[in-house]
This record gives sequence, C-alpha cells and structure tokens, in this order.
Amino acid sequence: MIAQLIETFSQTLSVEIAITTTLKLLHGSYALLVLDSNDPEKIYAAKYKSPLIVGQGTDGITVASDLMALIGYSTDYHALDDKTFLVARKEGIRLFDLNNESLDLHFKPIELDDQDTTKGEYAHYMMKEIHEQPSVLRRIVTNYYEKEKSLIKPEILESIKSSDRLYILAAGTSMHAGLIGKQLIEKMTSIPVEVHIASEFAYQKPLLSKNPMFILVTQSGETADLRACLVLINEHHYKSLTITNVPTSTLAREATYFLELYAGPEIAVASTKAYVAQVGVLAIIAHELSNKSIDLKKELSIAATSIEHFLESEDILTLVREYLTRRNCFFIGRGLDYHVSLEAALKLKEISYIQTEGFAAGELKHGTIALIEEGTPVIALISDPLINNNTRSNLKEVQARGAKTFRIVMESCKQEGDEVILENVHPLLTPLVMVVPTQLLAYYAALERSYDIDKPRNLAKSVTVE
Repeated sequence: MIAQLIETFSQTLSVEIAITTTLKLLHGSYALLVLDSNDPEKIYAAKYKSPLIVGQGTDGITVASDLMALIGYSTDYHALDDKTFLVARKEGIRLFDLNNESLDLHFKPIELDDQDTTKGEYAHYMMKEIHEQPSVLRRIVTNYYEKEKSLIKPEILESIKSSDRLYILAAGTSMHAGLIGKQLIEKMTSIPVEVHIASEFAYQKPLLSKNPMFILVTQSGETADLRACLVLINEHHYKSLTITNVPTSTLAREATYFLELYAGPEIAVASTKAYVAQVGVLAIIAHELSNKSIDLKKELSIAATSIEHFLESEDILTLVREYLTRRNCFFIGRGLDYHVSLEAALKLKEISYIQTEGFAAGELKHGTIALIEEGTPVIALISDPLINNNTRSNLKEVQARGAKTFRIVMESCKQEGDEVILENVHPLLTPLVMVVPTQLLAYYAALERSYDIDKPRNLAKSVTVE
C-alpha cells in the first residue's frame, strides 16, 4: 500500500515529496527503504519508532536497522530520529524532516570490529556469550570505577535519591534482571522499588507516587513496548534512566539519563551476557546509593571468578541427557533464587521448546504440585543458607509424587548428593552465578534436540513491534 501511494503521488510530485506526502498519512511505527527504478543509484529512507541507522565508508553508504549490520561496510554512523527522511547516494547523504526542511547529520565512529561479531572457537554465539560473562563483569567494573570511585554521573544518583519511589520497566529477560535489581536496591538502600512489565505499564498505568523516577532496562534499546512507556513518561516530564547494551539506541537517546552495559554485541536471540550485565549495573547503582558496607568492586570480581571456575569444569550435558527428557520442566527457588528460576525457565523454553515454568518453591502446594507426575523434571536453585532446608523440603514433596529432581546450589548450602555446586559469592550477588548453569541447561537441551540455538523459531533479537 505504501509503495502504491508513493507511486501515485510521484505522478504529479517529485519522488522526494511523494515519499514525505505518503509518510504524513501513515499511522504506527515504520522503517522504510525506498528505491526508484528510474534512479537506482539512490536510496530513500525514513523511520518512526522503529530503528534505522545510516553508515558511511570508503565504498559508499549503507542503511540498516542495527549498528552491527554496518560492521565491515561503514566507519561512521548516524542514527535517524523519528519522522526524519534521508536521500543517500554513494557520494553523500541529505537529511530532511517531513516538511522537506534540511537537517544536519551527526556522524559518530563505529567502535566495533569483525571480531565482535564472529563465533571464534565456539559452535554457537550463545555458548560464546555465556563464556564471555566473566569478562563482561570485569569490563563493567573497569568502566564504572576509577580506583574505588564510581564513574556514574552524580546527577543520576541525585535524581534517584530525590525520588520517592523507583519504577523499573522492562520485558522478558530484562524484567527478570529488574526483579533482582529491586531486591538489590531495596536491601542496600531502603528506597522502595516497583517492577512492571512494559507492555502492561504502557496501557495500564498504575497509581504513581508524587515524585517517581523510572529505570528502563533493555538489551537492545529498541524494545517497542518500552518505547511506548518512555513516550508516556516524557509527556509527564518525569525523569528516566535507560540501562542498555546499545548506546546508539532510541531508548538511550530519549531518556533523561543513560548507562551502558558494556556487554559487547550479543547476537544469540536468547540473552545471557546482557542479563548478567544488567544485574551487575543495577548492583552498582544500588551500592552507590547505599552506605557502602560492602566492597562491591571486589565482590563483582569474585563473582566473575566463580563463573569462570564453573565454566572450566562444568558437565551439564550429562544432566541434560539424564533429566531433561520430558516435554515439560519446573524450576523452583525462594527469594533471589525464585527470580533466577523465572529467567532459567524462560531460557529453557525459548530455545529447547520444553514447556518450562519457574515457581516460588513455597507456592508448589498451592496448586502447581497437581502438575507433577512420574518423571517430571524439577530443578531446585538454592543459594541462601537461611532457606536452604525450606526449599529442600519442597523438593522432597515433589519427589514423593514421582518428580525427577536435581539441585543447583551455592557451596554454603551444599549437602551430599547435590548435582551442581557453585563457589560462594556475596549473598546479594548469587543471581550472577546461579543463572549460568541454567543457561547451559538450555543450550545443551536445544543442542540435543538439534534446534537452531542462536535463532529459535518465532523470535527476534529486538522486539520492535508492540
């Protein structure tokens, strides 16, 4: 329809004005590239809400929806703003608004190279990204600390301190990181925090406090339902902070403040290192707002080492072949482990297609235990010595009903017979380590079923539609 409109208007108008005339009629989000068969050496491009980036290099102009697509083709990039329109030839680019008024281009260097987007020695991007997690945590420490001093801008911390309630908005994996962020911030600072699913918040706004601040957590920075939230937030002139892996993204540019995850390009659709980075950055924010009773820089380094040691010695494939043979599966945990179980369940279901759910262990007897039958896999996550026996008691209840169970535990909680034991880290940082075995469970379960691990069916890396 869009092509037909442009063609119709071009009968009496120039191609450029025919395109902008058409764009003014459109509702909803779009990212368009238009070619004119009468002038094939020219590309027209326009966007609204959906991402679009133009790159320039020695061999010409490239237009794409993601910065990584420009690697190897362009040296510099410009991220288009909403309702802007460009005309590109190999020799150069012109940028306009929808009234055909000329706009300035602001190019920035592309600071990625081909090594960032190759699998290297790994069979899949997901496995590479799982193994990059220790270095991601160390990179976060390097980029957010100068000796013992935090490099987070003081105005960000002051805005959070001056608010009476924080609202973390996110979706999917990022929401699970947000749930952990809530626990970190509330336990370290006593600032109240609410976590909301972005797609629900955008159209079912809850009753807000008098002086709220919003933290938007996103891997891509282009999540459409989160963008809808930010539009609403900006309309009410509330302050916002975007935490994302992509500094060029729409959500990074349009929020009041922005913090980068420094995870490097994440190519596998199932997020792993970005999740760990999100938890790490949220921990730093919480720590900077606290009385700093712990040495977070040191504790994050210990967590990185713990992950590294586990990855060097893991034997998850054996557990997958023994336990994950059914069409369904459950993860259970309490406290922080419950939030990790939600992420573990999402990871397993999205790439292995095993119907998986994460539950608060104490809730099993309130209905869910009815689903347990002979051979049902139930995986317990246990990192807190205070509730160690509680979760184990819940595990025995499902065992008595035929479930096939195993445990992922911190060393401080280990008992004879536990299958996966992880080196101790600070109690508030256990999610950084506990999640890693569950990522590998998902990976090997998908591998055993010969599924496309990096590109699972029906999914996309950036969810750019609501």
